[in-house]
Amino acid sequence: MNLIRKYKKTIAGVALASLFIGSSASAAYTLLAGPKADGTSVTPSGWKLTPAGKQVNLGSFPIGGALSPDGKYLVVSNAGAGTQSLQVIDTATKTVVQTIAYEWPEALYFGVAFSPDGKKMYASAGGNNKVRVFDFNSGKLTEKDPILMKDDKNSEFYPAGISVAPDGKSLYVANNVHHSVSKVNLENNQITATAPVGKRPYAAELSKDGSTLYVSNWGESSVTALNTKDMSVKKTIPVGLHPNAITVNPVNGTIYAANSDSDDISIIDAKQLKATNKVSLAPYKGAPTGSQPDSLTVSKDGKTLLAANAGNNDVAVIDVAQQDQARVKGLIPTGWYPTGVYLGKDDKEIYAINAKGLGAGPNDKSKQWLGNMINGSLSILNVPDEEQLKKYSDQTNKNNNVSQASKNSWWDMNKDNSEAFPIPRYPEQGKSPIKHVIYVIKENQTYDQVFGDAENTNGDRSLAIYGKDVTPNHHKLAKQFVTLDNFYADAEVSADGHNWTTQGKANDYVQKNWLANYSGKNRDYDFDGGGGGSQLDEAPYTRSKEGYIWDVAMKAGKSFKNYGEFAYRYDPETKTYLPNNPDTTDFGGNYDPNYPSWDLDISDITRYDEWNKEFKQYEQNGNLPNFETVYLPNDHTGGSKWGPQEIVAQNDHALGKLVDTVSHSKYWKDTAIFVVEDDAQGGVDHVDAHRSVALAISPYTQLGKVDSTFYDTPAVLRTMELILGLQPMTQNESAAIPMFNSFTSRPNFAPYNFKETKYWTQDGQLKDTNTATAGTSTSGESLYPKDMDFSKPDTVDRQRLNRENWKKIKGYYPTVKPQN
Repeated sequence: MNLIRKYKKTIAGVALASLFIGSSASAAYTLLAGPKADGTSVTPSGWKLTPAGKQVNLGSFPIGGALSPDGKYLVVSNAGAGTQSLQVIDTATKTVVQTIAYEWPEALYFGVAFSPDGKKMYASAGGNNKVRVFDFNSGKLTEKDPILMKDDKNSEFYPAGISVAPDGKSLYVANNVHHSVSKVNLENNQITATAPVGKRPYAAELSKDGSTLYVSNWGESSVTALNTKDMSVKKTIPVGLHPNAITVNPVNGTIYAANSDSDDISIIDAKQLKATNKVSLAPYKGAPTGSQPDSLTVSKDGKTLLAANAGNNDVAVIDVAQQDQARVKGLIPTGWYPTGVYLGKDDKEIYAINAKGLGAGPNDKSKQWLGNMINGSLSILNVPDEEQLKKYSDQTNKNNNVSQASKNSWWDMNKDNSEAFPIPRYPEQGKSPIKHVIYVIKENQTYDQVFGDAENTNGDRSLAIYGKDVTPNHHKLAKQFVTLDNFYADAEVSADGHNWTTQGKANDYVQKNWLANYSGKNRDYDFDGGGGGSQLDEAPYTRSKEGYIWDVAMKAGKSFKNYGEFAYRYDPETKTYLPNNPDTTDFGGNYDPNYPSWDLDISDITRYDEWNKEFKQYEQNGNLPNFETVYLPNDHTGGSKWGPQEIVAQNDHALGKLVDTVSHSKYWKDTAIFVVEDDAQGGVDHVDAHRSVALAISPYTQLGKVDSTFYDTPAVLRTMELILGLQPMTQNESAAIPMFNSFTSRPNFAPYNFKETKYWTQDGQLKDTNTATAGTSTSGESLYPKDMDFSKPDTVDRQRLNRENWKKIKGYYPTVKPQN
């Protein structure tokens, strides 16, 4: 039975307590992720979206844009993982009047700029190593020959932010992977000079008179100021972590730089070339990072600065009339993940580009893969007066659960107030009876594909291609402990997924660059500690201010060991697995170099055996670490040895063995095991494409019930942090609901007994039976087409892999009927 039908009518007007906390499966069905019929939405984090103003539908992941000089048109660059495009929006009619689509291998990126007279427009093409050139007339773009970004060394430039000189004769281009900026003569479209700047330059903005170029060094913490006459560096200006957007005050020339991973804006004096002040964008006092400012614009009178906060789904209105007293006046709610903000003609209208619009919703027939099924939107609204801005601010804070996060009031909803309750109210209490946490990270499955056949849950049985016959241990674990049927992975793919699972967010470097990598547009994979990419260097682009959960744990004095996570580099000389980029994270040296990381031709059972070897030593020596991360990637499916059901069953076997081992050890009494998928892109789901598999396993969760509370990846992190006595790394964790409903103060110490699958024997051998997927190769030759690349995480076309798996198992690919 689809229980959601019974409860969907209670969504509007339900009390907050019943939204989030309930002891029965019915209570939390009142809150589901995805777009709603009333034009609002709920993100996978459980944050509500109520975008202000009129909404205009855009393409896949709008990443940047520019207003025409007369303010009549806004041109947006959609740089998603599917079809990319440029769209022209008429600001008077508020409609899209032209769309120019670009299919692979043609690309777009962040930069869009008009000539001063509005007759030319330029758009960076990222991995194509060119800047597109257009004639622009009455709202219509006509593409001309591009500017080729190349040198005699055949370097990769990857043009990003661009600016046109006030006289219209020169174009300045930030070359993102070349760590440089180029000056282009627009009379012949030739590069006249290229100068080195900092790591991964993002924006290139000119001073009022065009004499100075300011470049944000996204991969570090600085802004480079250059003399445009000879492209010499005037000064490298220290700012916050990972600056992206830059804008210049049109009245006094002050420069503003948005620091995406320190949640503030540096105010730079144009004469001193020095940051003299900063504006915090934290939503409440003491908030950890997560606002992620990534776009700026200033009013013509120079008194108001607008900042798009991608992480908070809002636009901050900032009073900069006096630079030394700059402050946030209020917040305006937007769609999901705003990447651009602009002021219309006469500063009367605000345009906010929302990269993820209203989110995903259930997978449907035409857009099965989560990675490219989300479209962006444009919010158009009048500049609010003080009264309206106050209402917008209140709504934004309500959307983002700010009150609960700032006051830690989720605890007030916990029905078990016993001192023995294993989730402390505050990290510093440190009284949890759980002393050891094992965090298992897997790959890519949706709830329905694994648990769609679970009884008395919100599942779709027809989608359970890895149901109880394939994953008997997952099902037994869920039934014996707790079934989580309203859990969401916040990520879209593995690139951002491994960041969400280990640091509670994916920064804007990850969010804006994985799309090009996944769509084959000449972008390296440098997202989760490097990912085995070829461009590893000393700049930890994806590392947030607080670092990863193991960094926080070790800093707090907790012992830690890593098994395979962030460690895809294989050293053939030592035959060991190493951290991808030691400058991003080296785990404090606490990792097992013999634990196989990403390689789908190595069994997860082999991984379990290596983990178990050390676990037995810990048990013998009495020194099990407080915290472990364990990577079990093979439910990703693929490789050359096993069919999709066999390899998922193998993953199930390894997980079942791990839990069996712990539960029969002396550590069972004070251990909790949390299991998550890094993302849900590997399949389909009838609720939302982000809904995924999660398990909470401990004597303190042995309840045998369904917990339908709205949880997400940061909720799991938050729960582990509270147990271990750690502060939250990000706002997402602070605002997440700890897993109160999954725990009890009355433990049940009965062990878990492993259940053998029909595919694998007790000792981990593939059974020679007719139960295996038809066509399984025993010779080691891949069952998948030879051009499908499984050498690195998500190198393969994920949508194609999903289709292949369904065809092998079912003989067809499903049509999913949306439920709302």
